[in-house]
Amino acid sequence: MIASLCLILLAQLAGEALARGAGLPVPGPVIGMALLLAFLVIRDRGPRPLRRLMPKPLLDGTLEGTGRGLLANLSLMFVPAGAGIVGRLDVVQSQGLKLALVIVVSTGAALAATVLIFIGVQRLLDRMTTR
Repeated sequence: MIASLCLILLAQLAGEALARGAGLPVPGPVIGMALLLAFLVIRDRGPRPLRRLMPKPLLDGTLEGTGRGLLANLSLMFVPAGAGIVGRLDVVQSQGLKLALVIVVSTGAALAATVLIFIGVQRLLDRMTTR
């Protein structure tokens, strides 16, 4: 588990280094997730010589278990944000309507984007299976 967590954090660190070093407008953790996804794709579909060079947590399934453990405890990451909101109730009181509007609009946009991506992937998979 520790090696898997180190791999996740190293991917994030590499993404952050790439984002800052190249001056990319993409957040480092997003690039790190893309790097981790690339490693997993290479692990599952890449040439055998590349797979032999990969670290053991990528190959034996502990990375997936560590990811599930992090997701199961993700709610703990929001406790400091909730405490920060309680500490700034004056801002919530004065800007509450604007904050609520932003939350509703952004949630709707995220749901719409999710639906559109799901439909696109479903159509792509349908095309691939009919060939």
